[in-house]
Amino acid sequence: MEAISELGRTKNLLQNKCSLAKGTKTHVKILVETYNIISILKKELTVENNNIICVEICLSALCSISEHNYVTAEQFFGDDVSISHFLALTSLMGNSLKSQIYITTLLCSLCQSKKDQLSFLNAGIIPILTRIISIENEPVQIPALRCLCCMCFANRSVSDIICVTSFQGKSLTDILNCLMSRSFSPNIQLGAARCMTYIYRSGTLPSTDLRILHRTLPCLVRLCSEDYRQEIRASAAETLAILIEVDAKLQQIAAICNHLLKSLFQLIKINEPHIKQAALKCLAALGANDETIRKKIIDINSLVDGILQSLNDWESQDHSIWEPLMFIMNNEASTDFLIAVTATICNLLLEFSPSKTPLVGSGIIEKLCQFAEHEHPSLRLNSIWALMNLTYQSDDSTKTNVINAIGVRRILDCLSDPNPLIVLKSLGLLRNILSEAHQIDLIMSIHAKEINDSLYVILDSATSAGIKEQALCVIGGIAAESHQKDYIINDERLLKLIGELLFHPDKRIQAGSLYVISSIVHRKDIWSDKSSLRLTNLNVLRNVQELNKTTENVQISNDYISRTLKQIVVKCKSMYPDITN
Repeated sequence: MEAISELGRTKNLLQNKCSLAKGTKTHVKILVETYNIISILKKELTVENNNIICVEICLSALCSISEHNYVTAEQFFGDDVSISHFLALTSLMGNSLKSQIYITTLLCSLCQSKKDQLSFLNAGIIPILTRIISIENEPVQIPALRCLCCMCFANRSVSDIICVTSFQGKSLTDILNCLMSRSFSPNIQLGAARCMTYIYRSGTLPSTDLRILHRTLPCLVRLCSEDYRQEIRASAAETLAILIEVDAKLQQIAAICNHLLKSLFQLIKINEPHIKQAALKCLAALGANDETIRKKIIDINSLVDGILQSLNDWESQDHSIWEPLMFIMNNEASTDFLIAVTATICNLLLEFSPSKTPLVGSGIIEKLCQFAEHEHPSLRLNSIWALMNLTYQSDDSTKTNVINAIGVRRILDCLSDPNPLIVLKSLGLLRNILSEAHQIDLIMSIHAKEINDSLYVILDSATSAGIKEQALCVIGGIAAESHQKDYIINDERLLKLIGELLFHPDKRIQAGSLYVISSIVHRKDIWSDKSSLRLTNLNVLRNVQELNKTTENVQISNDYISRTLKQIVVKCKSMYPDITN
């Protein structure tokens, strides 16, 4: 009877403390700092053969305290309570569902860093979460899925382990795949889709994996629709943005799925900041790489006007669209908003846009050059893309302002960016700037070696054919228009590589190489003994002749490669016949 009485007193005391832990932030602060409640509750968890109800009360109180971020994982786990002991409570307490809910919720709060992820991983958390996720009980599954999300977020090591973990003969990724089915609740679907998104983004799964293409992507698009609660829709939109952010193919598929743009437009009109942000993130990710999708976003349902009105409460309809955009650019600290705004500005700086001149006059060049150095890849990409659009066939004053603001060195740094789209758009910017003789001579007279070296690295790397083609276009423009000096012919290493690229299997690279050589041989000053000797010694002209012979019998007489080859050969025969015989 005494034991029962003591148990009752302990239970009542714990319940009182638990009630306080669920109170205001002030109540929790007093419990933590004055009464050292965390240590008391942890000690109670280590009592041998403790009552299930007492353990559940302790765990509930710790969950409530963890919401206020008073303790880290490193502070929580120590000699008194190890991670392994804590995880063991999920099975030692007779598989108490409440205990499993509280433990996974608490671990989710404590998992704040890569160090925490690895500590939990080494303690064996993944098999335990797999077992809990497999329980057909939604209140248990949801916190376990959230905990798994925290574990695999931006962590390749954890994601690799997840992909080889199984329970009762079924892999964890296949379990997650099944949970994205319509037959499960929206919260379960969303939790599973978030896990798969983080596993993919960690690098463990490719974007072509069918579980990403045919299940995760459609699931998130579906959850954005008006059939679901606002919180579900917002979280799905934010997760979808993460899923598609770096893959153009996923963006294209998402853009044509299930009226997604309409759903996002509806979310933007909801008067809740976090919901607006989620929709904007998704729109920014959708339009990150594809001009067609960008135009579709701009055109649908007056979307831009809706965004601007939502962000700025802009009541007057008499303002030009660029004015509130500049207001956001100058005042908005949120990276997500800036990504959405810069995506819009890319279109407003096109050659035919009436907003181009007033934007330049309002200081857009300086803001874009500033954002071109931002840590977020999407904001860097949009800024470089906008500068590329701005400098296309623009006047000398605009190009000079861009160069002065961003600097050649920064553009060249962008050519080694890990994001291939940033490299591509940086090459487009460089090509636009180096489009006329006086601009080429001015910049190349100072930066010729740096520019040639950067272009050589691109051509000699394993990067995409599209990027190499753009680099060759830059080189061809310099070769054709420079007046003061033969910057390309004088770079033997670069010229030799271009001659070798004539035999590249990709037609775009072949065509780009021929464009460079054609630009060189059609110069009036090229046929000096020194220049022609260099073309001979490096086998450039002989490679042209050899390639021409291989294409003579191919029925592609209207093809750019065939036509350009013939033009080069004819020019070479008239000026230097010994080489082409």
